[in-house]
Amino acid sequence: MTLEIGINLAYIVSAVMFIFGLKMLSSPASARRGNLLSSLGMLVAIAATLLQVVSFQWIIVGCAVGAIIGFLSARLIAMTSMPEMVALLNGFGGIASLLVGWAVYHNLAVTEGSSPDTITTASIFLSVLIGGVTFSGSLIAWAKLKEVMSGKPILFFGQHIVNGLLVIGTFTAGVYFCMDPLTGLGYQIFIATIVVATLFGILAVIPIGGADMPVVISLMNSYSGLAACAAGFVIRNNVLIVSGALVGASGIILTAIMCKAMNRSLSNVLFSGFGSASSAKGKEVEGEVKPLTPQDAYYILEAASSVVFVPGYGMAVAQAQHVVRELGELLEKNDCEVTYAIHPVAGRMPGHMNVLLAEANVPYDQLVEMDDINPIIETIDVAIVIGANDVVNPAAREDESSPIYGMPIINVDKARTVFVLKRGMGAGFAGIQNALFFGDNTRMIFGNAKTTIQGLVDEFKN
Repeated sequence: MTLEIGINLAYIVSAVMFIFGLKMLSSPASARRGNLLSSLGMLVAIAATLLQVVSFQWIIVGCAVGAIIGFLSARLIAMTSMPEMVALLNGFGGIASLLVGWAVYHNLAVTEGSSPDTITTASIFLSVLIGGVTFSGSLIAWAKLKEVMSGKPILFFGQHIVNGLLVIGTFTAGVYFCMDPLTGLGYQIFIATIVVATLFGILAVIPIGGADMPVVISLMNSYSGLAACAAGFVIRNNVLIVSGALVGASGIILTAIMCKAMNRSLSNVLFSGFGSASSAKGKEVEGEVKPLTPQDAYYILEAASSVVFVPGYGMAVAQAQHVVRELGELLEKNDCEVTYAIHPVAGRMPGHMNVLLAEANVPYDQLVEMDDINPIIETIDVAIVIGANDVVNPAAREDESSPIYGMPIINVDKARTVFVLKRGMGAGFAGIQNALFFGDNTRMIFGNAKTTIQGLVDEFKN
């Protein structure tokens, strides 16, 4: 009894650490400490759980293998591949919950032949269902981000009907399974649920285009938490229930924030096939592109009193965050006010740009949100867009025929001068032209963003 009380107290401590750690993650200034606090909370929870283990043989093997994989992943995977890694981790969380539910059910149905109570049976079904959807859906998200498969939506006739029938059939089978989990067709229905859940995860993500991948990642993160919460009810583990519920709830909130940042509903993201070939492309943009060399850009920056950097996925690809921070410091020494405007869906996962800039030790107080920079953007001397595209496209504000119309953007086109750093004139995730590139106050600086910024740094130093 004393051991059980001690374990439950440790779980309470872990839950409190999770909650405070999650709160600290809401601010860039405290995010690292929040991450550390949550990690310590998980360490306490794992240690308390291991006190109940009889044999440590396979536990030690699993810990060793997992530690090696985690270490190598953290050291070897580039920041540009972090969205794909997050997608995979979400999928691993889903498959882990599925396997836990399966193991418990198999043990009850085959080994012991004892019937679980209704809550346990329903929890087993939900952990397998949500875990299967999360696993296969996350793999598709990984494949689209990795460009193993096309990032464009994959649509077919009657897709919504097929998905609807799968949902109805799955929950009908779930009701039957909960009523009679061990006899009749119980095990066959259970296996069919795994197959259907995996199929539904695939069908749910393939119609979603690359522009919506940040929403998909946050949604799958939420699903993985809900699956873990269900698994916690299966094995009667309080801390797993709490942590799963926290991840599930925070993931749903983040998904809502992502959708709001795109001015779209979640149903629109999931079912519209955004970015498909059949989608509207908007008005054809006409105008003349005005290229600029880094040397000429230097003279404009040298005279500027305010500069805002607007990073996008191109900065991640070029790994330019460190030279961007160096250029920002040189501009500040030149009596220039420097800020970094972050769009909520810039990059390929939530917070992608924040992570990159934090890695480069950019001061947190220089990071500003879209709603804070837009009211003063007209007073900015130079806006430097580094690899961003759709999140600065004026078509979202002006062209009702554009598929991104209504999406809030950073209004860099209203700055006095705009530098756009890109390799070429390629479109963003939405696959549409960007009128910003043809603006009267826009100058295109073509080439690798890191090389371009380094050239500007060298000009200031010399």
